Amino acid sequence: MEKEKIKKGKNAGNFRDLSGTLWDNESKVLLPLESLDKLRLQERNFKAGLSTASALILAIVTGIFITLVIASLPSIRATGLVFFSGSTWDPVKNIYGTLPFLAGTVITSFLALLISIPFSLGVSLFLGEYYPKGWFSSALRTAVDLMAGIPSVIYGFWALLILVPLVRSLETGIGVSAYGVSILTASLVLAIMIIPYSASLGREVIAMVPKNLKEAAYAMGATRFEMIKMVVISYSKSGLFAATLLSLGRALGETMAVTMVIGNSSILPKSLFDPGNTMASVIANEFTEAASTTYFSALIELGLLLFLLTAVINIVGKSVMKKLNVVK
Repeated sequence: MEKEKIKKGKNAGNFRDLSGTLWDNESKVLLPLESLDKLRLQERNFKAGLSTASALILAIVTGIFITLVIASLPSIRATGLVFFSGSTWDPVKNIYGTLPFLAGTVITSFLALLISIPFSLGVSLFLGEYYPKGWFSSALRTAVDLMAGIPSVIYGFWALLILVPLVRSLETGIGVSAYGVSILTASLVLAIMIIPYSASLGREVIAMVPKNLKEAAYAMGATRFEMIKMVVISYSKSGLFAATLLSLGRALGETMAVTMVIGNSSILPKSLFDPGNTMASVIANEFTEAASTTYFSALIELGLLLFLLTAVINIVGKSVMKKLNVVK
C-alpha cells in the first residue's frame, strides 16, 4: 500500500498509513488505527479535567472575595473610610479603626522578612552549592523540612519560653518598658518560621543553575565567591525572589504564634518594643466575642483587608519577577 499523508484534522501531515497502522512523525511512535481515537479521547478528557480544575480554583478565590465583601457591607456602611485611617478600636462604642492592626501586620511581616533573608539565602547556597550531597546535607535538609511542618502554636510556646525572656532582658538593658511581648518578639518568631519556606525553594532554584555556566566562570578566572555572585545569584534571582515572596505571604497570614507573643494591644505602636496587634491576631482574639452585627462585620472587613493586602503584594511581586526575568 502506498504511504499517504492524512489530509484532514489537526494532525494533517503528521501521520502516514502503514498497513493498518499510523506512524506519528512528532512522537516517532507506530500507532494502531483503532487506538488513535482512544488516545484522542483521553487527551480531550485530560484537557477538560485540567480546565475544570483551573476554573474551580478561580471560582473558589472569587467566591471567597465575594463572601467577604457581602459580609463586610454593614461595617462599610457604618464606618466608611474611617475604618482604614482610624487609630481607635473600641467595639463597646462602635468605633472601628484598623490603622494599628495594619501597621502591626506590615511591620512584623517585613521586619521578619529582612531578618530571615540572610539566613534563608545562606542555607540555600550551603545546600545548593557547597554541600549538595552527603550525610550532613541530608540531615540539614530534613531539619529545614521539619521546621516548615511544625505547627505555629509550637513556635508560639517556644517563643514564650525563650524569646520573650531574652527580649525582656534586652529591653531592661536599654532602659525601655520591659514587656517582653512586643512587635520585635513577633517579628523574630515570624522570621524563624518563614526561613524554611524560602530556604527550601531557594535551594531548588540554585541547584538548577546550568553547570556549564559555572564552569565558564571558573575558566575565566573567577573565584568561587565571584562565580556565586555573578552566575548563581544572577541566574536564579527571579526564583529567589519568588521564594521570598512565598515566605512573605506566610508571614502576613500567620496567626497563632504572633497572637501569643505580640502583646495584643489595640494602640498604634510607637517602637518595636511596644506591644501591638496584627489583623490576623485581632480576628483570632475577638471573633467569638463579636455580639453585634457591626462588630462581626468589622472583623470580616478586617479579613477582607488582609485578603486584599496579600493580593496586592503578590501582584507587585509577580511584576517585579517579570522584570527580573527580562533583565536576566
